[in-house]
Amino acid sequence: MNRVLLVGYLASDPEVRASQTGLYVAKMRVATNTYAGKAEDGTRKETTQFHSLVAFGKLAEFSGNHLHKGSLVAVEGKLQTSSWEDAATGQKRSRTEVAVDAIDFVGPKPREEAAA
Repeated sequence: MNRVLLVGYLASDPEVRASQTGLYVAKMRVATNTYAGKAEDGTRKETTQFHSLVAFGKLAEFSGNHLHKGSLVAVEGKLQTSSWEDAATGQKRSRTEVAVDAIDFVGPKPREEAAA
């Protein structure tokens, strides 16, 4: 089974583009923290990992309209890996990202800024 569930903060605003067929595609990164034991002073140590996400269609539109850097989100999807040959160097490259099936706010929704 290929399922991924992440809860974390968006590391930047989503980048939304329309494909040649008119389908919206959003790329974003989410930061998650993992418990890594205790430090010498007894405090909790955590490591931060960044995960690449890609959303399509309505989820991409929602992401572009409602999500921003720092948004706390829960993401569900599946891992997908793509590979290609770099045209400039001829080197083989690959990328692993989470293809998003669902994305939700965690905690309170962000407040609208008051009009001046």
